[in-house]
Amino acid sequence: MGIYLVSVGAQEWFDEEDEGGRGALASALGEELDRRGLPPYESVPREPERTVRGAGLSFEEKLVPPMDGFTALCRAHLSPEEYEVLCGWSLLVPFSLDEEIWLAVENSYADTTMVAGAPQVLALAERLATAVGLPLDEIPAACDNLDLTMWFLDGPAKATAAARPGPWGEDLDAAFYVAVYLRAAQHALRRGCPIVYC
Repeated sequence: MGIYLVSVGAQEWFDEEDEGGRGALASALGEELDRRGLPPYESVPREPERTVRGAGLSFEEKLVPPMDGFTALCRAHLSPEEYEVLCGWSLLVPFSLDEEIWLAVENSYADTTMVAGAPQVLALAERLATAVGLPLDEIPAACDNLDLTMWFLDGPAKATAAARPGPWGEDLDAAFYVAVYLRAAQHALRRGCPIVYC
């Protein structure tokens, strides 16, 4: 059990019949994009049949560590509005949005769904990564199968922090969330797929 951040493939995204599908969310987003005069979001890639670690075709991370340090980091470097964009979304889409979109569609954790654009989330996550000196060349770039979760919780994060000291290594829980939001936004843009909590 727990909260996961995962990418969504075309079959699930456009499925309006299965209760576990995201068809209602896709339809509501399509209507709102049309209302705003924005192009439709229809080019969702298929989810791979098999998850291959390091392939970068899907995204899955488990949000395990406490968020207190990350929240404090955000308060120190982001405005309240920026914090809401970075952390308040329930649906991340791979295109730019001038402002977040609120949809009257339930998700796993709320009665409404906030949609944020990956370019906006990426810019904020990059700012935090720079602030803490996150070693981007060390942490996993493809997060197909809990790669970040394992790297920070059970992998070489502590040893890397000792070898490459900096603010990031002083609070590995906060660094984990910076990395998760950064890699999630990068994945959404690279693959052109939505990312959701489940």
